[in-house]
Amino acid sequence: MPYRRLPKTDQARIKALKAVLDKEDAFSSATRVLEWKTLSDVQNVYDKFMNAYLYYKGCKKNQVRHSGEGDPLRSRAYMFVSHFIQVLNLAMIRGEVKESYKPIYGLKEGDYSLPEMTSNEQLVQWGEQIIRGERERLKKGGIAITNPSIAKVQVHFDIFKQAYLRQRRLQELTGNGLSGVAEIRQEVDDVLLSVWNQVEAAYASLPLVERYQKCKAYGLIYYYRRHEEPIEGIEL
Repeated sequence: MPYRRLPKTDQARIKALKAVLDKEDAFSSATRVLEWKTLSDVQNVYDKFMNAYLYYKGCKKNQVRHSGEGDPLRSRAYMFVSHFIQVLNLAMIRGEVKESYKPIYGLKEGDYSLPEMTSNEQLVQWGEQIIRGERERLKKGGIAITNPSIAKVQVHFDIFKQAYLRQRRLQELTGNGLSGVAEIRQEVDDVLLSVWNQVEAAYASLPLVERYQKCKAYGLIYYYRRHEEPIEGIEL
């Protein structure tokens, strides 16, 4: 005997709820299968789930649309920040800038390698530290590093940072949207389970093939078990 199984995807849940609403709407009040409360529950959870799902899909689409915008901005910001650090290191090696200033940039004395900036978070961290360190050194009367100047570094860094923060915000909105959908899934499944039980009970006395055809019209999903022989007249 085929067995039924609740939907596994959000789109399948929406399709199952819509099938119930469409089927009941086609009946007169005298021939409806579902209780009024159940039908009201179906409509309410459909509206709530559909709104949450569309919000999530909209957030996801917006995130994907802007996903590649930060790549060239990141490359340019990395170029200016890393170049500034290299020029600063050379100035210290030549004795033009005291090595004791390294800690105010977040750098270690005696270490002239570039810090790790492979991730966006690392680039943001080091960009902020380098800009802050140079401003602090200049306040103490130090000679400004040029080619690139810290002002030019900050321009390109700020452009990248703004794009990075915007993309992170879009990711947060998408995550929140997905969480909103997830919170309603169990409610959807509970309503569908109630509906399917009522539908099967309403048609329990019908011959097997006719019963499955009427239940499937309400969106019930049936599967044959592995190695189970198909029943003539029942196409799943």
